[in-house]
Amino acid sequence: MCGAKRWSAVLSAGLASIAFAQQSYPVRPIRLIVPYPAAGPNDMLARSFNDPLGKRLGQSVVIDNRGGAATVIGAEIASHAAPDGYTLLLATVSTLAVAPALSAKLPYRPEDFVPISMLAAQPYALALHPSVPATTVGQLVAHAKANPGKLSFASAGVGTSAHLAGEMFRQMAGINVVHVPYKGGGPALNDLLAGQVAYMFGGISGMAPHGQSGKVRILAVSSAKRSASAPEIPTVAEGGLAGFSTNTWNSLVAPRGTPAAIVARLNTEVNVVMNQPDVKERLKKQGIDPEPGTQAQLLAHVKSEIARFATLIKSIGLQRVE
Repeated sequence: MCGAKRWSAVLSAGLASIAFAQQSYPVRPIRLIVPYPAAGPNDMLARSFNDPLGKRLGQSVVIDNRGGAATVIGAEIASHAAPDGYTLLLATVSTLAVAPALSAKLPYRPEDFVPISMLAAQPYALALHPSVPATTVGQLVAHAKANPGKLSFASAGVGTSAHLAGEMFRQMAGINVVHVPYKGGGPALNDLLAGQVAYMFGGISGMAPHGQSGKVRILAVSSAKRSASAPEIPTVAEGGLAGFSTNTWNSLVAPRGTPAAIVARLNTEVNVVMNQPDVKERLKKQGIDPEPGTQAQLLAHVKSEIARFATLIKSIGLQRVE
């Protein structure tokens, strides 16, 4: 066989092999890397849809918890995985938008992943200690302006998305408040309950029980629209800060180079699963709003969030690691 024919035969065989793989995908269990420890809200989200997704695909979707370094560890592992559709990553706002804006030395970049679909969003609850004389966002802003530098807000740590939500609130409200960072959301919440800080932005599911018991006063949610899990709580924008909108969101991505046909299949199945009534109800109880969509929508959202957080981080003087 001459060289041209031989290469043609090899190419044809390769294309046929790829086409067969795409048509038969998946033929073995799929690993879903969750860049957080087990039992947290992101892990619970993953465990809300992995079994239904596996049933639709005909193979198990096995969760692999790789927490640490604000999702960097798990994201790095996923970015180096074979692009064959058998390793997926539960990517968050921290993974794809905040971390890249904070550091140029990440062991991965957002471009190392191909978008599959947005999964869900969880608004933050703006929770206030009852000793602060305010029952609305407007009253809190007025009180802060009347007492410059005297109020403090807690966060799970410098550069976390909850911290940045607090900085966004401070900027848009035009108030002088003190940021108190903690090593995690738990310690921050404990000091809020103890009255050591005035307010914080935290996950709505974690705040709800304390709001119901009266230990904190939940003034608003941070999203552009009210949360399906707590429709009675107004948004920050409704409280007087027009245009305020931020939340923590989750998406599903795969290593760059994953075949388009496999990505399209996953997008289709994820959208079906995230719209199943039982999955939606399970997430609602956790304060999570399902928001699946197209690959293009996720790509546009990530680009927008990268730009938004880069601007915010620069404006508040956080040091970017070059």
